[in-house]
Amino acid sequence: MRVGTFVLAAQFPGQSAAEALRRSIRTAEVVESAGLDAVWLAEHHFVPYGVCPSAVTLAGVLLGRTSRIGVGTAVSVLSTAHPVALGEQATLLHLVSGGRFTLGVGRGGPWLDLKVFGTGLAAFESGFPESLDLLLRWLREPAVGADGPRYAFPPVAVVPRPDELGGGPPPVVVACTSPDSVRLAAERGLPMLLGMHCGDEEKAGMVGLWRRTALAAGHSPDAVAAADHVSAGVVQIADTRLDAAEILRRAMPGWFRQGLSAHRTYDGKPRTMRDPLDYTDFLCSLHPVGPPRLCADRLAATAAATGITRFALLAEGSGDFDATMENVTRLGGDVLPELA
Repeated sequence: MRVGTFVLAAQFPGQSAAEALRRSIRTAEVVESAGLDAVWLAEHHFVPYGVCPSAVTLAGVLLGRTSRIGVGTAVSVLSTAHPVALGEQATLLHLVSGGRFTLGVGRGGPWLDLKVFGTGLAAFESGFPESLDLLLRWLREPAVGADGPRYAFPPVAVVPRPDELGGGPPPVVVACTSPDSVRLAAERGLPMLLGMHCGDEEKAGMVGLWRRTALAAGHSPDAVAAADHVSAGVVQIADTRLDAAEILRRAMPGWFRQGLSAHRTYDGKPRTMRDPLDYTDFLCSLHPVGPPRLCADRLAATAAATGITRFALLAEGSGDFDATMENVTRLGGDVLPELA
């Protein structure tokens, strides 16, 4: 079982963006020293929910600050990025890190970002398959051209080539939130990143759909069985479950209220937001929140129910720098031994 952290670079009320980013960088360093597996980086635009606007850029910083752990994007949003540019950036990080980078991609949401970056609503509603396929070709072929509705250009050389390390290209995972995105990933044989808002039963259903679709698409049973999906979640370690939940209840609702309410839709229509305290309690009920033994049991239960053994856990829910570092340290020092 491989356990890492999910870093949103969350800006809690009263904090600056610089504080959130400093906490994110230090988290990766502590992840490495604590013996954890990886750090996964989210990206957002124009909202304090997460103040990292470029997951690949921050990934480059963290790869330079570490020497062992994996660093992945969770995710780079293809609806507002050119797949060739993203493929070039992923290849660069893959090569200079010695293969420690994983590219997570997703469709994103119907946000104002699509208007700001000029990609339009169609990039979100229908453009993801074309973007994903162009990205995959860039990572796998020596030269690539395009003749699609969004991207059309003559063949150009792929420089640098991602296979120059002697292995394959950087791994790609796809954020999946619906049956359509599950099928899209499965048809291409790409593992899924499943969100922290999903419980074990829902994740198990998505894994089952992925397997059936991948087999029907012609992928071998061995490849399907070896798919390395990632389960995102929340972690907070304390001596009791009540203490751990209270740490999150003190901080996360204010972050949700400030951060999620700042999202602006493409068409300007208001959106309904979940009650921040109820959502915090819901996440606490799903994920490893409590003493180390409970946290280990919760991770083991998810692995047993879903078959997923790779985790990206949000450890910054307290909003506090020192408390986050202690949480990450205990995840490696107290929870991992219980899993073993």
